[in-house]
Amino acid sequence: MGSYLSSNAFPVEGRTVLITGGSKGLGLEAARQLSAKGASIVVVARGGKSLDEAIVSISKSAPSPESQRFHSIRADVTSAPECAHVVNEVVKWNHGAPPDIVWCCSGSAHPSLFIDTPLDQFQTMMDSNYFSCVYMAHAVLNVWLRPCTAIARDEESPTHLTTAKSGTLPARHIVFTGSFVSFYSFAGYAPYSPSKAAIRALSDALSQEMNLYAAAHPTSPRVRVHTVFPATMPTQSLIDEDRVKSDLTKNLEEGDQILQPEECALRAIAGLEAGEELVPTSTIIRLVMTSVLGGSVRGGFWKGLVNTLLGWVTLIVMVFIRWEMDGKVKKWGRKYGSSGMRKKTE
Repeated sequence: MGSYLSSNAFPVEGRTVLITGGSKGLGLEAARQLSAKGASIVVVARGGKSLDEAIVSISKSAPSPESQRFHSIRADVTSAPECAHVVNEVVKWNHGAPPDIVWCCSGSAHPSLFIDTPLDQFQTMMDSNYFSCVYMAHAVLNVWLRPCTAIARDEESPTHLTTAKSGTLPARHIVFTGSFVSFYSFAGYAPYSPSKAAIRALSDALSQEMNLYAAAHPTSPRVRVHTVFPATMPTQSLIDEDRVKSDLTKNLEEGDQILQPEECALRAIAGLEAGEELVPTSTIIRLVMTSVLGGSVRGGFWKGLVNTLLGWVTLIVMVFIRWEMDGKVKKWGRKYGSSGMRKKTE
């Protein structure tokens, strides 16, 4: 599964893709690029004007505007009922068919030192990043999987008897969005990183759970679960984060690989097409990821072997990286105190 020798594991031409957080950043760029590959796109976000502008931009990328369709939904995906409403609206808009692919790109960050973080921000991070994925996945999986279990209970169902043979239907996909701190957190990210680490754990669990339905209902489309780990992108969200981020955290982040959203989306989609379940978009994220893969799907024998070897090397390197970062934090404390900020005179 997911071997690098396989063909495109993420075909989108003629299919319907639902993207939350699709009005800006990675979500918008992913929508544009998937539109350019022939997909019909539904974008979900809170803002009305930004949604309208996003639809115009996304539709311009379409190679077949006469057959591709585009739709926007204004919703707050931190609410379970709204996520269910979004999926139901897409089904109605899509002539009774559910979306083929759901990509959860919505989220937010509040990277501040732990004791300086307002308590409500810890809940906001989980709602915005983790629960938005849980609620959307729960809503769409019920639409995708409940008909399968209903058919199985009625073996005489004409639908059951005429379902396409195993392997002829393209897989459906849920794509979550993680972060570098899903694998390695550091000072200043305590409010944010748990919500992103939880997404990775959710992805791994659902990936295995979907094997249950694939085995029990081999004539139904199987469901693949992925998580993309984007590099730092120079977006408005990053500007907003820097307003609350301590100078210490900024110092620890020096040397991060910066990618434009379009490049990040390009790498993410390439990884999905290659069949990867965990999709890093930068070298440093891939290296750190290999050191903590645990029971995650390795992506076929050869890719798994390479990742395992990289993981052994990175495990050793990470000892020195942690030692170096701990040293930076201690040196900062001795020089500037515990506020996490430089002295105003500097």
